[in-house]
Amino acid sequence: MSDFSHLDENGNVRMVDISVKPGTMRTASASGCITMRPETIRRLQTGDMPKGNVLTTAKVAGIQAAKQAANLIPLCHQLSLSWVDIEFALEDDRISIRATVKTKEATGVEMEALTAVTVAALTIYDMCKGVDKSMGIHEIRLEKKSGGKSGISSGFRPRTAILVVSDSIASGRAVDSSGALLREGFESAGCIVDMFSVVPDEPDRIADTVDLWIAGGAELVVVSGGTGLGPRDVSVETLLPKFTRRLPGIEQALFQWGQGKIRTAMLSRLAAGTIGSSVVLCLPGSQGAARDALEVLVPALFHAFDMINGGGH
Repeated sequence: MSDFSHLDENGNVRMVDISVKPGTMRTASASGCITMRPETIRRLQTGDMPKGNVLTTAKVAGIQAAKQAANLIPLCHQLSLSWVDIEFALEDDRISIRATVKTKEATGVEMEALTAVTVAALTIYDMCKGVDKSMGIHEIRLEKKSGGKSGISSGFRPRTAILVVSDSIASGRAVDSSGALLREGFESAGCIVDMFSVVPDEPDRIADTVDLWIAGGAELVVVSGGTGLGPRDVSVETLLPKFTRRLPGIEQALFQWGQGKIRTAMLSRLAAGTIGSSVVLCLPGSQGAARDALEVLVPALFHAFDMINGGGH
């Protein structure tokens, strides 16, 4: 639950909307400890505690707590957890606790891991308080998390060009929205977008512009529009012959994400590939398609350039 609730523009508490985020494998680990007298540790090790097996009970309690975190913390998201594990390390005067939680969801599991450690510590406290009044719970913290955008380590940001293909926008009969969304999104992700143009649905104009930009150093070219089924939709047919490699994984990810939102996404066409060392994307011209591309591809797409430049997977 890495997406905490926060205040909206009117000062009202609201839950963060994660419906636009794709589900990915996410992991979080948290730790903490509970201090106690050495005699209590010895009694716990020999099983001489009035309430029974302390660590087994604490482990079950921590796992159950991770599964119930959304019921304990207001406005957190209910998640389906794939795996929860809790480990204990007994020292002279303390028990160290570590919880690891995994999920395949649209938000992280930091809060589940922290809740698991906390409740495991509270359970140990409850089961030992009859023989030890000196106990204290300390140092509960998030150790690490992975998955989602935080799990993608590439710091490279490509020089980006955005081409809007539309007869109506080029002629002034309509106003661009998808291109502006893409520009804002890639700039927010740290890309330099210093090439932007609008052209009609003419193959020569599309090809000449893309060729000029790649020759001028564009590393990522995003073409918005011209991917429909109309007779003037020619972006894919124009640029596919120029591809030196197809990137079917990108195409599949965009198709799958779009169709999960709207059934008619199956009628859209799109293409992804490389021209030399530049990545070229042909996207539908709607605002929804632009948002989908930003949600699915940023920042994972940037790792492609590490590989193009000789890096590993």
